[in-house]
Amino acid sequence: IHKGPVNYIGYGKQKLVADELDAQIAQKIGVPPTGSIEQDDNDEDTEHGIMAPTTNLILYGPPGTGKTWSTAAEAVWLCDGSVPTSREDLMRRYHELVQARRIDFVTFHQSYSYEEFVEGLRPEQGGNGSEGGENQAGFSLVPKDGVFKRIAHRAAISRGGRGAFTIGERQVFKLSIGEAANAEDDYLFEEALEEGHILLGYDDIDWTDDRYDERDAIIAACREHDEQYTDNGRPSPTAHTGRVQCPLIFRNWMEKGDVVVVSKGNSKFRAIGEVTGDYEYAPRESGVYSHRRKVDWLWVDQAGAPVEDIYSKGFSMRAVYLLTRAELDFPALEGYINSQSAGSEAAAPEPYVLIIDEINRGNISKIFGELITLIEPDKRADRTNALEVRLPYSKKPFSVPPNLHLIGTMNTADRSIALLDTALRRRFVFRETPPDPGRLGAVVDGVPLRRVLETINDRIEYLVDREHRIGHAFFMGCTTRDEIDAVMHDKVIPLLQEYFFEDWSRVAAVLGGPGGKGGGFLDFRILTDPTGQDGEERESWSVRKDFAGDAYARLIGTAPAATPEAEEAV
Repeated sequence: IHKGPVNYIGYGKQKLVADELDAQIAQKIGVPPTGSIEQDDNDEDTEHGIMAPTTNLILYGPPGTGKTWSTAAEAVWLCDGSVPTSREDLMRRYHELVQARRIDFVTFHQSYSYEEFVEGLRPEQGGNGSEGGENQAGFSLVPKDGVFKRIAHRAAISRGGRGAFTIGERQVFKLSIGEAANAEDDYLFEEALEEGHILLGYDDIDWTDDRYDERDAIIAACREHDEQYTDNGRPSPTAHTGRVQCPLIFRNWMEKGDVVVVSKGNSKFRAIGEVTGDYEYAPRESGVYSHRRKVDWLWVDQAGAPVEDIYSKGFSMRAVYLLTRAELDFPALEGYINSQSAGSEAAAPEPYVLIIDEINRGNISKIFGELITLIEPDKRADRTNALEVRLPYSKKPFSVPPNLHLIGTMNTADRSIALLDTALRRRFVFRETPPDPGRLGAVVDGVPLRRVLETINDRIEYLVDREHRIGHAFFMGCTTRDEIDAVMHDKVIPLLQEYFFEDWSRVAAVLGGPGGKGGGFLDFRILTDPTGQDGEERESWSVRKDFAGDAYARLIGTAPAATPEAEEAV
């Protein structure tokens, strides 16, 4: 981590010296400091402090050098400005940030597309997605946000919260305020935000009397209402009809301190509030939405966020109901709330991080599209050269917020950095993560493990190139000779086979076998023509089930030279 130049800045007013920052992270997670950190020329002060400059970083190197794990430390550093002292604490904090939707992780592959990354049209069954609407047959194609657009939106609406709101034992209710697809109902939601309350429709009946603590009293009142207004079109009241259930929940089940999630259709939510008042009856001339309760709005997003971020099911069309605790994602819900808990529009927003593993395996121009320009630090929203585009499917304007950081990993054994998309190379800082034999023990259960890895990599670099070396992570955690043998047998030797395209003589050369012999890791024999026609002899190679006792000593060249007889005996 931090082994090459990258643009960073401390949070608040503090600017850390590059060497001090590098040394601090290296000490905490055990990586030797070998680089520096440079300040971005595009840094811009916010009204209440300094926002961290945008980071576009790719960690590249051979397999097994810990690139993917290093992204966790990078992401935590970007979000918190510090790294926990132990690996366990680091991963715990990383997972907390993932659950809070501050960090997202995606892996590119050959079939990954713009529609999955940014937005695309997806089939949706039935009606218009608004509460109270009628079900419709068939499907329609609607724009759906991809992983990048979703985290970019979360970053854009952050208000610099860092609060500590917790759900705990609070009840969480879904509530719809008007029909999201009906523009005539927009005033209801705007009023609720402005005046700090939630609203419920249904019958224009005053439920404040204590007798309505009981369901039967609510049913009886609805029947009396129907006798007075015979043409109201309401279904006959029973214990299970919405006109009875919803007032019962809104009046009797909700308590002060409970949480209300306001829906936007059945697939999004647009506000979260904490109930602060008792039931109130506030009649209107229209005779609808006369029921209210005071709330403290904790989070608001007019565009809406996907329901699946906080709830494993889509919302139903019932106006108000209690959400199932087992289906709720409490860390994510709390993350949304705390992202705006500072309560100030001018506060510096929280950092968000998108990790793209195996970034070189995808078709970059196809996946990023117009984003390849928008991700440049100076082209981000609110920056000097800010750019905005209109997306092709939703037809809505879009820009990338400056508090969204991108971290990618690239396996150089799959593709050389020299072959990477030129546009991507210009927009990312590249930091090499080479094999680090120093992370391994010098001798592990009699095996000179550090020298073994150094010797293997020197030979690979000579025969192929440095981008195909073997990473130290393959051997991390090995404490016995058997575990080291298993890594060599199941991981290292198969990689060598792939690198040399089944040229076993080169595999043997890397493993220290003498010319024309298998050595301590491989078996070698000559096959003769079975047809008896004096055909050309052929070589047969295989990996030994049990390696020779001196296999590693022979690999690094410290074992005595073996005689032909001894070689045959082994």
